[in-house]
Amino acid sequence: MLEQIRTELAPTGVLRAAINLSNFLLVSDRALSGEPIGVSPDMARAVADRLHVPVEFILYETPGALADAALEDLWDIGNLGAEPERAKRISFTAAYAEIEATYLVAEGSPIQSVDEVDQRGHRISVYGRSAYGLWLSDHIQHAELIKTDGVDASFDSFVGAQLEALAGLRPRLLKDVERLRGSRILEGQFTAVQQAIGTKRDRPLAAAFLRDFVEEAKATGLVQKLIERHGVQGQLTVAPPAPQAAV
Repeated sequence: MLEQIRTELAPTGVLRAAINLSNFLLVSDRALSGEPIGVSPDMARAVADRLHVPVEFILYETPGALADAALEDLWDIGNLGAEPERAKRISFTAAYAEIEATYLVAEGSPIQSVDEVDQRGHRISVYGRSAYGLWLSDHIQHAELIKTDGVDASFDSFVGAQLEALAGLRPRLLKDVERLRGSRILEGQFTAVQQAIGTKRDRPLAAAFLRDFVEEAKATGLVQKLIERHGVQGQLTVAPPAPQAAV
């Protein structure tokens, strides 16, 4: 069975792992060789080790670019946030780690809670093609989303246009709040970005193998060890076990 999985998941004899470089919690550094360092590439290495094949990293500057390449023969597994729109092209595992997404508001803002943001007349700056940006696109009902092409651009838009809220991952907002005097981060979350492993939708054996691998990696403590190894405790957390399928 492993040989069949290897043939389907790594048909070139090398596991081509697509890595999103934009999330500093998952890719914390780059080696002199250019290889990414962090939880995400280590998860890909663990998959390759299980298959007994070498790993080759295919690097993308944004999660949107990684997801766009799903229909091309450029990568075998992709490590990025699981999101319904992406799941139309990618077969995802359950999450192996989660990152809280919330809002930052400016000094003097009357907004006190996450639930108060989605109000008519409010404008939310957000990186449009991020997993949390896609989530907001599906769920915001009253506020206006001001979509940008990147995380830095969303901060600049929030400040420059004096918008009511900046959406982002809490670890990044912790840095942004230090840059903007008087601003504050709202308690709670509007969603949690779930980091998962995906593969092409026409690879059923590979998808099943990856789902089992991720559940094992959570249960055995591998994911927690990687979080500790790369110093992102308290910012990246191990996702809960996937719900058991109904019998």
